[in-house]
Amino acid sequence: MADALVVAEVADGKVRKGTFSAISMAKKALEALGGSFSILLIGSGVKGLTGEVAGFGAAKILVCDDPSLANYTAENFAPTVAEVGKGFGLVCAVASSFGKDLMPRVAGRLDAAFAGDCADVSNEGGKVLYKRPMFAGNAYGYCTLETPIQVATARQSEFDGAEPSGGESPAEDVAKVAPGEAASRVEFVKLEQVKSERPELSEATTIVSGGRALKEQFFQVLEPLADVLSSGIGASRAACDAGYAPSDFQVGQTGKIVAPQLYFAIGISGAIQHIAGMKGSKCIVAINKDPDAPIYQLTDYGLVADLFVAVPELVEELKKHKAASA
Repeated sequence: MADALVVAEVADGKVRKGTFSAISMAKKALEALGGSFSILLIGSGVKGLTGEVAGFGAAKILVCDDPSLANYTAENFAPTVAEVGKGFGLVCAVASSFGKDLMPRVAGRLDAAFAGDCADVSNEGGKVLYKRPMFAGNAYGYCTLETPIQVATARQSEFDGAEPSGGESPAEDVAKVAPGEAASRVEFVKLEQVKSERPELSEATTIVSGGRALKEQFFQVLEPLADVLSSGIGASRAACDAGYAPSDFQVGQTGKIVAPQLYFAIGISGAIQHIAGMKGSKCIVAINKDPDAPIYQLTDYGLVADLFVAVPELVEELKKHKAASA
């Protein structure tokens, strides 16, 4: 029997949505591990966030709250996470930029086998079997990890966020571990990110994404639709490379992996790279004038039309529906 530790991702003073996908992964892994799971909150000012994760059935909430952890660097966080992780059979986090950066370093410190970007876990004869996407999600590989401590990350689009199960998990403080020489060679300078009133892509329930076909009218076409749907705005890699949208908007294998309730693909042909980042969406709608566009093989609803005509018409109809429902 072994326990699992979920490393929570904290940003902008709150627990990120992807943490709940990592909790779901840990709960499934416990079918093989047989123990319980705990949650680690690490950062500055995180003690006040215990209420956000206390009702999910964790054995305990471990809290490392230290002013020196205000700005994330892997060299500063990894020693503490690894030290706390020594008492567990599995240490996991969401496969966001945070998890992808931190968890391999944690695995290295623990001399632990690592499975990244997992799409599922199951019980294989008392061992955790990890399912991982390969070749942009066109195939899957399966593996088991043979070290006493295992480290893994969960692809957010493949694990539904855990729901509160009631009760209150007790909180317990843990001390920060001195980071060592590696941290002394790394300096946090600043974090540059796109500031927007819209939902962040990994948190959004609705996303409107555009492709290169929108050209310089990218925001002119997409913003009215995003406004009426209160959605986030995404983009294909081609649109970002062409300079029509910021790189932070990119959805795809080398961008952000998303799985909203509703995903609009407007002027996006459906390259494998893009599909790998959004195919977990619950409902996919495409608008493209090419009837043979690969995106239509994936969509729930498809409209073959000129997007410069169809999108404004759709916006007007949605506004009428919204006014009638008010």
